[in-house]
Amino acid sequence: MITFLNLKKVNAQYENELKEAAARVIDSGWYILGQEVKEFEQEFADYCGVKHCIGVSNGLDALKLILKAYGYGPGDEIIVPSNTYIASILAISEVGATPILVEPNFNTYNINPSQIEKFITKNTKAILVVHLYGRSVDIDTIQKIADRYHLKVIEDSAQAQGAIYKGRKTGSLGDAAGFSFYPGKNLGALGDAGAVTTNDSKLANDIYTLRNYGSHKKYENIYKGYNHRLDEMQAAFLRVKLKYLDKENQVRREIAKEYLTSINNPLITLPSVSKHMLENVWHVFVIRTAERDRLQSYLTNQDIQTVIHYPKPPHLQEAYKEMNSKKYPISEQMHKELLSLPLSPVQSKVDTKKIIEVVNHFR
Repeated sequence: MITFLNLKKVNAQYENELKEAAARVIDSGWYILGQEVKEFEQEFADYCGVKHCIGVSNGLDALKLILKAYGYGPGDEIIVPSNTYIASILAISEVGATPILVEPNFNTYNINPSQIEKFITKNTKAILVVHLYGRSVDIDTIQKIADRYHLKVIEDSAQAQGAIYKGRKTGSLGDAAGFSFYPGKNLGALGDAGAVTTNDSKLANDIYTLRNYGSHKKYENIYKGYNHRLDEMQAAFLRVKLKYLDKENQVRREIAKEYLTSINNPLITLPSVSKHMLENVWHVFVIRTAERDRLQSYLTNQDIQTVIHYPKPPHLQEAYKEMNSKKYPISEQMHKELLSLPLSPVQSKVDTKKIIEVVNHFR
């Protein structure tokens, strides 16, 4: 079986360094908000090209902390793509604000900038963009809209660590960004982890405080905060893997290029490619077909594991039953037709070739 993602094999590449990092934390005797977190925060800030990185517990909490630190809550509206993973929307709901769903562009799968303006009201406070599947959004167009209406731009960069838009990395494109380091991400921890990046010093200081019970000084709490701290052990693991992120992303781009040039099946629509190849770090390689379920069964029978990202859009989830009657036809079509092929930094050329051959023979 060609697995979709073999995390054991991914992490085995760095086994000795990861074990050394774990031993370093154990031997330090300091396990919460210690030197490893501080070092990772500086290293990831430098990597993204921003002033501040705040390590937090996971990607959902990263987004929630940004929204909370900006003071958004009941009565405020946050624009967000309708086809994102539900975490992007949950973060808005958790602070009491209202998510306003906007359809994606069918070519890029990212939020469609031409549709945003019609949803802006006097209650709109921010545009939460998602660099979905590893591809950066058209941030220049979105930023112009945000500037026109005095809105914040918040990046959900959970799937796009290392993606570059016109010379700038995701995480530095908006006012603030939330990252997930869930194990399956391009930069994945060995457990849950996340981060916020920003050039806004006040925002950064507020999030440093909010993540740690609202405390800026031990036993003194200035906010009603949370326990959303990045674990010291996960920070140590992330420091190891960050060194290899660009190399792994380049492997992903090479596999994606092979798929794009060699898959030739009239039943399948391949992802569109921008003229700036660095914009996409191919967190997943998503193809589209009206025969999605039949194709997935066919590939499974050929010992190729695939994943559906995602089988049901957020507005049709039980959790958002108040939205169930709303229509987002583009998102709904995508969720019926998209299928992710295996793509990882440890995928062999032999496996890539087999996947291409099998996909091309599908009829």
